[in-house]
Amino acid sequence: MLTAGNRRFAAATPQHPNQDAVRRAGTAFAQHPHAVLLGCSDSRLAAEIIFDQGLGDLFVVRTAGHAVGPEVLGSIEYGVSVLGCPLVVVLGHDERGAVAATRAAVKDGTTARGYLRDVIERVTPSVLAAQAAGVSEDDGFIATHVRHTVDLVMERSQELADQVASGRTAVVGLTYRLAEGTVRTVTSRGLDLPPDETTAPGIASAPDNR
Repeated sequence: MLTAGNRRFAAATPQHPNQDAVRRAGTAFAQHPHAVLLGCSDSRLAAEIIFDQGLGDLFVVRTAGHAVGPEVLGSIEYGVSVLGCPLVVVLGHDERGAVAATRAAVKDGTTARGYLRDVIERVTPSVLAAQAAGVSEDDGFIATHVRHTVDLVMERSQELADQVASGRTAVVGLTYRLAEGTVRTVTSRGLDLPPDETTAPGIASAPDNR
């Protein structure tokens, strides 16, 4: 459903489903989204638009660089355990400021001011892992960060790990290209969805169905 919606958006033929007064009234007192989406706070990454979805379709959690903290994990667990979402999507994108800022900080040995430092610290392990793997292209850094985020939420949330292990939930990592408007698969857990190797040349990983 999400892939089909993204194809419509990229082709400039969106249907804008579930965005009328009937849908608004129908979701006023209850929600039954079909996916949790953890994405970046970037203003160009509006999930309902790029996947051509509507009110009540997605349970969206967004932070700069899709940095993961207790509030994010709690939000994901709420979507999965309370709302019954069968899918968790981690969505990264190119031209990302948080990753670029982290790469610059690692290269120059600088420290950001205020709470931006916390975001950079959370993204740093992904940047270091990409560098250790010999990644030099932006796509590779973005894909590595998405994959690292998927690993992180699975490792830190026992609730999500249990849901995946039982077959009730799957987790998918995607990257989005701003100019094209298209998504590509990086990794998946609990779903036999092979990665698109064009997303991150040389470092695409096989599906992990744990």
